[in-house]
Amino acid sequence: MIIEKVKVNGGELSATEVENYVNYLEEKHGKIVELTIKLDGEFVDLAFVKEVVPFERIRRITGYLVGTMDKWNNAKSSEEADRVHHSL
Repeated sequence: MIIEKVKVNGGELSATEVENYVNYLEEKHGKIVELTIKLDGEFVDLAFVKEVVPFERIRRITGYLVGTMDKWNNAKSSEEADRVHHSL
């Protein structure tokens, strides 16, 4: 568990408590890169920023679901180039 930035507002927490909050959030939401813990009496507010996950576009081209066409042979690439593109 490596977290780049943790802030505690409204009081103090031990390193173990902070680590427990980080583990809880990462278990539910994935990698956390920034965390602000706001203490208000018996209540705790957790504001966090998740790690950015790269997004790969998937398209349906000539009957196939593909991300890229780099593994297609010449015939399938030609079929894609010859298809009719419709505008919205």
